[in-house]
Amino acid sequence: MATSNGNGQAQPATGLNIQGGAAIMAPVSAFPNGIPANAMVVLPIQKPTDELKEKLAEGPLAVTPEQMWALLGFNGPAVQVQDDQGRPVVIGLDDLLAGLEKHFNEKPEELARGRVLAQELLKHGRVAKAEVVLSKIVAKGGTGEDWLALGVAQLQQEKLDKAEGTLKGAQNLLKQSPVPAIQLAKLYKAKEELEPAFEWLDKALAIDAESVDAWAHIFAFLRDRDGDEKALAEIDRRAGEGSSARPYVAVQAYYSSQKETEKATEFAKKAVAKNSDDALALLSLSAIHGQAGDLDQVVKLLQPHEGKMSRDVRLANNYFEALFQLRQIDKVTKLLNALAGSTNAQVKQFAIERSKMVAQYLQQQQQALAGGAPKK
Repeated sequence: MATSNGNGQAQPATGLNIQGGAAIMAPVSAFPNGIPANAMVVLPIQKPTDELKEKLAEGPLAVTPEQMWALLGFNGPAVQVQDDQGRPVVIGLDDLLAGLEKHFNEKPEELARGRVLAQELLKHGRVAKAEVVLSKIVAKGGTGEDWLALGVAQLQQEKLDKAEGTLKGAQNLLKQSPVPAIQLAKLYKAKEELEPAFEWLDKALAIDAESVDAWAHIFAFLRDRDGDEKALAEIDRRAGEGSSARPYVAVQAYYSSQKETEKATEFAKKAVAKNSDDALALLSLSAIHGQAGDLDQVVKLLQPHEGKMSRDVRLANNYFEALFQLRQIDKVTKLLNALAGSTNAQVKQFAIERSKMVAQYLQQQQQALAGGAPKK
């Protein structure tokens, strides 16, 4: 089941939960839905050094993650990139970053090169270095997105005064985006100035009343200040003023993250009751039902919204999974045939992949039946 992370983004379902003390060695391909979090990965060292051999002769040897990657021949953690022919290759992170930095320094006027470097630096936690690169981009006439990225980098390093000016500049350039305002709210919260923090969140909602992120921060700030009961009462008051389901989607996301299933279900239902056409509200409640194994409720909830699934692959996924696990193959086939005609590339690809999976399942069923048939 796809789930919501509170920002409107789908999250993949949890993989296998492996328990026990025995060990199984298996290839990565044995886990098409992702390697379980508690799995152990065994990697061969092709050319161990004499020094390593001597240490291993003394017994088991503990190494740091950095030492592990070095032993495997990588300069930093291994990352997958594409070569100039579009083929996937694996290199060390430090080599990747060094290559991107060299590429940018060769033509610093090409800001796109700097943006790629800054993006990778931020992705891998090299925030201080990313700030340096983003500062150069902004100085050369960067966009509002560049100002925003720089402000976030400064905020992450608790450079609050610098971040404040940068994020206000980003908001001036990105007048239709609530993100700079949300980041400014986080900044004032860090400065323990809650009044301006709430003012910036209100500005974010004035720009986009459907921003789950803004509602999530409002709830979090209220909880910190007033406790759960008063925070929920204030969310109810604010939600009553409009028809948006997003205040309750945000609250549901919090309780889901805390594994408080009963409360998460309560607010997911409130979100759907507030606006039964909100795809994110439907996604959240269907995911909760699916995780509880209540597949009939998933089908009952989503069946009236089949039309939305040609535009939203997340809803299509949750509905398909429930139907397939219930072995309602006729409905599955009808759904996939409808989705195959979608103009949405993600939905169309989803339909193609799931159709192959269903065909394989049916073939296996036929083979099982044939194998169990009495011989004449």
